[in-house]
Amino acid sequence: MSIAATGKRSFGAFLWDYLTTVDHKKIAHLYLAGGGLFFIFGGLEALVIRMQLIKPENDFVSAGFYNEMITMHGTTMIFLAGMPILIGLMNAAMPLQIGARDVAFPFLNALSFWLFLFGGLLLHVSFLTGGAPDAGWTSYASLAMQSPGHGVDYYILGLQIAGAGTLMGGINFIATIVTMRAPGMTYMRMPLFTWATFITSVLILFAFPPLTINLFLLLFDRMFGTAFFNVALGGNTIIYQHIFWIFGHPEVYILILPLFGIFSDIFATFSRKRLFGYTAMVFATMLIAFLGFMVWAHHMFTVGLGPVANSIFAVGTMAIAVPTGIKIFNWLLTMWGGQVTINSAMLWALGFIPTFTIGGMTGVMLGSNVADYQYHDTYFVVAHFHYVIVGGTIFGIFCGLHYWWPKMFGRILHEGMGKFSFWVFFIGFHLTFFIQHFLGLMGMPRRYWVFLHDQGLELGNFISTIGAFLMGVGSIVFIINIIYTAAKGEKAAADPWDGRTLEWSVSSPPPYYNFEQLPLVRGLDPLWIEKMEGDGKIPPGEPLDDVHMPNGSFIPFLMGLGFFVAGIGFIYQVDHSLWYIALYGGMAFSIGCMVVRSLKDDYGYYIPKEELQKALEGEAK
Repeated sequence: MSIAATGKRSFGAFLWDYLTTVDHKKIAHLYLAGGGLFFIFGGLEALVIRMQLIKPENDFVSAGFYNEMITMHGTTMIFLAGMPILIGLMNAAMPLQIGARDVAFPFLNALSFWLFLFGGLLLHVSFLTGGAPDAGWTSYASLAMQSPGHGVDYYILGLQIAGAGTLMGGINFIATIVTMRAPGMTYMRMPLFTWATFITSVLILFAFPPLTINLFLLLFDRMFGTAFFNVALGGNTIIYQHIFWIFGHPEVYILILPLFGIFSDIFATFSRKRLFGYTAMVFATMLIAFLGFMVWAHHMFTVGLGPVANSIFAVGTMAIAVPTGIKIFNWLLTMWGGQVTINSAMLWALGFIPTFTIGGMTGVMLGSNVADYQYHDTYFVVAHFHYVIVGGTIFGIFCGLHYWWPKMFGRILHEGMGKFSFWVFFIGFHLTFFIQHFLGLMGMPRRYWVFLHDQGLELGNFISTIGAFLMGVGSIVFIINIIYTAAKGEKAAADPWDGRTLEWSVSSPPPYYNFEQLPLVRGLDPLWIEKMEGDGKIPPGEPLDDVHMPNGSFIPFLMGLGFFVAGIGFIYQVDHSLWYIALYGGMAFSIGCMVVRSLKDDYGYYIPKEELQKALEGEAK
């Protein structure tokens, strides 16, 4: 490894470190960077959509390109921005919160990231090769079957590769939480964010296989002439909707539940109180996850399922409001009587409560199968969905980033810029989407390229577009904050927020082995217990000894690259047989990497206890 004169690593050494890392903390950085890149792409696509709708009968973009924009915006934000950033936060915080040194399968963790990244890049290559997907983010078979070119094929292969990485990540997190909790860390002592990570991972485990199957069937229909969804050959396009939403509705909770965990930890920390109703919060999270699989057909009230099926799914949909309401009241009661600190992280959390409440209220309105005939496929649905996903997921992501940034990078984000970013984004968000409820009730359909003069829609769409640009400004200020903090930011102490959970008991950023000795957990909020009853130090749960750590590996990157090449070959093999070289070559390369990984004995390495002893003595000083 080359060393610069300043004592810092060269860029090449830095890059190689991240290309080969299996450290959960560095993989968290990679997820945040990759998800942040795609968040910028998705935001730009959203601004193109709003520019097109700023005035009646606008010709800013063509109808075909507009369809590509609405497809790629939704797909990018849900699959390539929201979920990866959340998985990044899970990687950063969850192992530390349970007192583990890493995740259960570090190699698999790295492979998960590279599959996500190469799947996302494959999807976006479509812009450069003749046209992006244009059948909507759901890619309903009735539209996808008719879509010319290879845009939908990129959608299918890109999501298959990225989805495989997400599924691996979910399995990994489940194994980590079940098997690697520190001594004394029982299930009912885990922080709410760890609980949310666990339950979200279970949702991923059961929700992603239906998506995988659905995309394979659509691929077979498009490329090989099968008849799963082709009505002319006896297929059924409604089956695609059923399978998609069996995945798609739990996906909403995959995006939301981790943020419920983040907000729970943050309200407790910045209210200096134990979370109100901890046990009820845990079981409410489980109930939301369970009910999330029971209500997929509320997306399909207008397809003709019949009054009995519609009524059952309507009742199930409304039932989800009960455990969600429990959570909101428990957050309010956590703050009630507490010593509340208002900072950037807390602002995002406070802004979430009324915003998500509006989203939940309009969700119950849409859950009424009778009223849904009026709301369906109008901008009312667009407004509701964004109040839940942006007002929940994106608010929560910004909240979590402000909260854990000191732990991840050793610097505290600038408070002034953080608060400015929040207020601009918050005001812009409500300007953008609140008025869309009324546009929908006035009859404006979703996904339409233009609207006409004299329909009363001009002012609402203009305000909505202005709000979207304010959200863009808020996001840009946040990026500036990151750059400023990296250069001149305040260095963070181990526990800058006076935290309650284990991640705040180690240095900021943590050492690569996390803990010299696994901590002994004596109750819920273990760090707070030691502050109240002891010397503020977490007692060790094991004697000091050599610590085993995994070696880094370049194989996950190479496997992701191989699948990327194979995906390109699969898309174009229908055009020319030479593309079989890319298809079979990429697959053979990735399988060869698997064989190398399987046959090569990699025992990792040990950190001698003398090095750990020196670290402990340094902390004591």
